[in-house]
Amino acid sequence: METKTREYLRLTDEDSDRVAGLSISLRRTEPSYCFYDDFALKGIRIDKLQPGFISCSFTVPPRLTDRNGDLAMGAIANFVDEIGGALLHEKDTPMKVSVDMSISYLGKAKVNDELEISAKLLGGKGAYNGTLVLLKNKASGELIAQGRHSLFTKQFSKI
Repeated sequence: METKTREYLRLTDEDSDRVAGLSISLRRTEPSYCFYDDFALKGIRIDKLQPGFISCSFTVPPRLTDRNGDLAMGAIANFVDEIGGALLHEKDTPMKVSVDMSISYLGKAKVNDELEISAKLLGGKGAYNGTLVLLKNKASGELIAQGRHSLFTKQFSKI
């Protein structure tokens, strides 16, 4: 089993070439710059935003694919976390903290596939809220992933 694991995790020459070919800009100096945002979230376009619902478009870039050329599961989990969290964010309030995510990976998305990422509020009680995030292929309508995301925020004392 250990040999199979090591073989699977071994970096191939093709993988090395893919990483070497990534275009990553030099660190910017402005205080708002974040490498994470530039790498993982760049390219998301908001199509519709209303209370309790958000719909976005995203074209799968090579930087977020796995060795098989599919949108990486980690990237999908990141979208569930970020889009679900953005749905609940309120100006001038602390960000909510993810306490649980449950993701069903149902299909594959390839480089240049256009995705629709939508999130809706399932409900909430006090400082606890839940969202449902769906990733769909825009052309085929295939459901790529479905994620349930639970978030919590600290309640401030009224004293």
